[in-house]
Amino acid sequence: EILVLDEADRMLDMGFIHDIKRILKLLPAQRQSLLFSATFADNVMSLAESITRNPIKLAVTPANTTVEKIEQQLVAVDKSKKIPALTSLIKQQKWQQVLVFSRTKHGANRIAAKLESAGLPSAAIHGNKSQGARTAALKAFKDGSIKVLVATDIAARGIDISELPVVINLDLPNTAADYVHRIGRTGRAGAAGQAWSLVSADELDQLKDIERLIQQLIPRVTLDGFQPNQPLAESKLLPPKKIKKPKKAKNTSSEAAGKPQRTGKSLQRDGKSHQRDGKSHKPNNNNPQRNGKNPQRNDNTPQRSGKAADSNSQSRPPRRRRVNPQAKRKAVEA
Repeated sequence: EILVLDEADRMLDMGFIHDIKRILKLLPAQRQSLLFSATFADNVMSLAESITRNPIKLAVTPANTTVEKIEQQLVAVDKSKKIPALTSLIKQQKWQQVLVFSRTKHGANRIAAKLESAGLPSAAIHGNKSQGARTAALKAFKDGSIKVLVATDIAARGIDISELPVVINLDLPNTAADYVHRIGRTGRAGAAGQAWSLVSADELDQLKDIERLIQQLIPRVTLDGFQPNQPLAESKLLPPKKIKKPKKAKNTSSEAAGKPQRTGKSLQRDGKSHQRDGKSHKPNNNNPQRNGKNPQRNDNTPQRSGKAADSNSQSRPPRRRRVNPQAKRKAVEA
């Protein structure tokens, strides 16, 4: 009688709506549906409303906001120097537990390997890893066997590590809302936390979207020895986007709408009859073929032997023949 969807925005946004609807068919119509998420985009909210009845939205904190106790920092660095800068930053700060975010699976593997070779015990988790491998890596991260856990956005959903001190974005996410999810891994249950982002010049657009969403400019700091050759342009805080109220999803089911289902064949389709261009398929008296004359034939056109020239002798108008223009010209010349 109760349906619970955690990380509901990701479940719906990633194409699981059809799987969810199959599950809904197995559940009673009278049920309570609970959807939880840190962010709800407009399109996802519309999908959520399509599987619920008169939903009530409860916001524990303002939409798409970050926890105030999370200290955010931004380091401008060249793209090619990100991994060395990450290694240096972790060693300088002497962090014992760091969650690093990568945009791609291949990137997560490469980052973990580079950190491991630099003397920082690390592991990567992403969608290509088996559930057993991900569970083992997470367990090792929690008990301190490894210092750095490198994850993609999908793999990090649902990770709950108490008192995680720091989260580092080696790549900014493509979606600003994912930034909220990422840094929300730290600073939980009222604890303090830090969120660092290594940003290259080509990520300025993502940075602007993030700062517009959280409505604050992320403080910038420099890392000795890693001043960028391509400077990161200054960003300007833009006003928040207006949140559009999602339209109520229409229920196309005739049974749910209380309408009788169609049992017979309809002669109309989308309010239009089967007539084409408003013309009837039945011949009328204005058709020249009904008067015994074929508009495609004339007196100079030779008749085929054994065929009657008079169309009145037939029960229905003759079919219009396709005449070869060259043959017709030769016949006229003859």
